[in-house]
Amino acid sequence: MAPTLTITPADALIDVPRQIRVENVAPGQTVHITARTRRNGVLWQAQAAYTAGEDGVVDLTRDAPISGDYTGLSPMGLIWSQAPVDSPSREHFNHPVTDALVTDVVARVGAVDGGAVDGGAEAGAEAGADAGIAADMQAQATFTQRLALDGVTRHEVREEGLVGTLYLPAGSKPGSHPAVMILNGSGGGINEPRAALYASRGYAAFALAYFKAPGLSDYISNTPLEYFQTGLRWLRKKVQPKHDFVAISGQSRGGELVLLLGATFPKEVSAVVAYVPGAVVHSGQNACDPEIGREGPTWLLDGKPIPHVWENNRTATWAPFDEGPSPHRHEKAILTALQDPDAVARARIRVEDIEGPVMLLSGTDDGSWPSSLYSKMVQDKLVEVKHPYPVEWLDYENGGHSILFPYVPTTQLVYAHPVSGKISTSGGNPKDNARADQESWEGVKKFLDAAVKARAAAVASASADSGRSDSPSSQSAAAQSTSTSGNAG
Repeated sequence: MAPTLTITPADALIDVPRQIRVENVAPGQTVHITARTRRNGVLWQAQAAYTAGEDGVVDLTRDAPISGDYTGLSPMGLIWSQAPVDSPSREHFNHPVTDALVTDVVARVGAVDGGAVDGGAEAGAEAGADAGIAADMQAQATFTQRLALDGVTRHEVREEGLVGTLYLPAGSKPGSHPAVMILNGSGGGINEPRAALYASRGYAAFALAYFKAPGLSDYISNTPLEYFQTGLRWLRKKVQPKHDFVAISGQSRGGELVLLLGATFPKEVSAVVAYVPGAVVHSGQNACDPEIGREGPTWLLDGKPIPHVWENNRTATWAPFDEGPSPHRHEKAILTALQDPDAVARARIRVEDIEGPVMLLSGTDDGSWPSSLYSKMVQDKLVEVKHPYPVEWLDYENGGHSILFPYVPTTQLVYAHPVSGKISTSGGNPKDNARADQESWEGVKKFLDAAVKARAAAVASASADSGRSDSPSSQSAAAQSTSTSGNAG
């Protein structure tokens, strides 16, 4: 019998793992599997070889490869180990992101020459199967990864000076879903992939740009925090979120930013999700306006720069980054700035002012800045002040700076910064970064679900208290009481 290849489910959201299974193979036979995905016009590919079990099956949920682009048991290893073919691309998604990703998978039984497995020829890559392999010794299948479920809607936002994109769940009506505002890092732009996935998982998701987007500055320097307050208020007005719940989620500089926003506008932020965050305010760094410089301010409040860690710092130097060995690690320069305790104290984000649950996600081998150390600083402060809300921290051993969401390639670690052009590494390694991608997203979904439920309970309790206060007996008791409620809520 010819081998058969099945992939289950064949069509689902990107965060859903797939079972890739080859049957009708002789026990002990070698099976070569290649996965090819066209991402925004660029072909990405991974391959590995496996040994069929005594049942004549190769099942990636139980079988690790004997050779290839990844090691160890990993059902989606043929996705996270993909690399672009003849391209430096780091773009994982199609434009628009609502265009699904389709992966062609080919299984070949027996000996396969290197050229056939590598698929270097464009024609071979597009065709999937290789002419040099007998048709009865290979099988093909495809699977589809979506960022947006059917019915999710996309809305460009160009109101009140805001630049962003709003994604709404299928059938969304005012008041029907909690909301989340998503902020990018030092690359700028609009984080539509994460917003689309949040919407597919039940959130009104507003991806807000704050630089490097149409009508905005090309640089992060001198960004007013009031802009984000406008975004939070616009989102509440637009979607009327369920239980008045608005979380903020950001990565890298966006991770620093969401902690800062939660501390600055605590009444307007229901929960904070900080991916690879900073615990202190930083200067413009690689995303700065060249005329201001990388040691100039990033954030403004009331028109005034917020003190940052590089300001009047006695130990900070860029030399370990600029002059260090390739691939350059930006984190090495940041560590020099953290040696000045006075500068750190002046720049520390007052996370104790946040009035809601906080989630931190970091990697111990972060090449951009020490997100693991920063997350510990935040957690330690919240423990010290007995923060009255849940605090969760997921710290990934050997993970790097790029923690996204499941089942995307994790191989492109060295890159040119999209603003400064400086070459550096985000750190980590493909296998551990893939683990961080998968586990962090599951953690974030559970964290937000719990935060929404807690908010719902608090709203219900407040409503019940209000109802009791409206009763004649309650009104009488209130009239006799000399206490005040001016600080309630």
